[in-house]
Amino acid sequence: MLKHLLTMQDLSINEIYRILNLADQLKYNQQHGIPHRRLEGKTLVTIYEKPSTRTRISFETGMFQLGGLAMYLSGRESQVGRGETAADTARTLSRYCDGIMIRTFRQEDVEELAAYATVPVINGMTDYAHPCQVLADLMTIRERYAHLDGLKLAYVGDGDNMCQSLIVGGLKAGMTVAAATPRDYRPLPEILDFAASDPGFDFLLTDDPREAVQDADVVFTDVWVSMGKEAETEQRLRAFQGYSVTAELLALAKPGCMVQHCLPAHKGQEISQEVFEAHAQEIFDEAENRLHVQKAIMCLLMGGVERED
Repeated sequence: MLKHLLTMQDLSINEIYRILNLADQLKYNQQHGIPHRRLEGKTLVTIYEKPSTRTRISFETGMFQLGGLAMYLSGRESQVGRGETAADTARTLSRYCDGIMIRTFRQEDVEELAAYATVPVINGMTDYAHPCQVLADLMTIRERYAHLDGLKLAYVGDGDNMCQSLIVGGLKAGMTVAAATPRDYRPLPEILDFAASDPGFDFLLTDDPREAVQDADVVFTDVWVSMGKEAETEQRLRAFQGYSVTAELLALAKPGCMVQHCLPAHKGQEISQEVFEAHAQEIFDEAENRLHVQKAIMCLLMGGVERED
């Protein structure tokens, strides 16, 4: 039984589909005004060492819609930011709340929090993984195509947390996955080891975006300079030249190919203004689905599944 959500590796394919199916139901309920206060009286503490727009608003709105309360702690406002260990923070917060969401830099901090917490811990993003976003991505793709198995997912850009989580999530869902990254910005070896661990996985790593995007059903990209990497801006802007998702590049994908971006977007860098606006509806569907997927995750982890709407 799933206790925490720390990476996409934590999830079996059955658990992925359980989250997606519940997210679909909760989205339907929300759109049709059907009450779904499955977490009535429960509390979620949210810790932010990385600032956020979508993560904070979607978690706080989601808990409100589920009948619960989300409490915000910035790194500066919590004792973690003043030197308290993640272990002691976890043991304290577990006495007060029913779940913890953390958005931070180091995956190790999330793992330590989960090791000592007696309540569920959700990874809202680290430099290593972004599981909530990728589950929202899979939900958005399935809404368009009605299935995931057999589709081709292409990623162009930095082999970062998004790329790594998409590789794992896409392969687990039965998708063909191709990633195009500069050689110095590839995914971590353990992610590549995962991609090579199952002969049924269909994975390509290349430094050629054109090769990756060929016949793709959905193309992903992400910013070239992630939060915390600002000192590398000039170096990264040089390294990622040629890795923009443009109309010319998309012409190699299947007709009607989807484009996804986790936002915020730097138009004119990783994605052209033209492509972004042409695919804005599906990009903002993707952003909306963070809300519904995270509600499903919270319900499954915090005891909101058995209750009737």
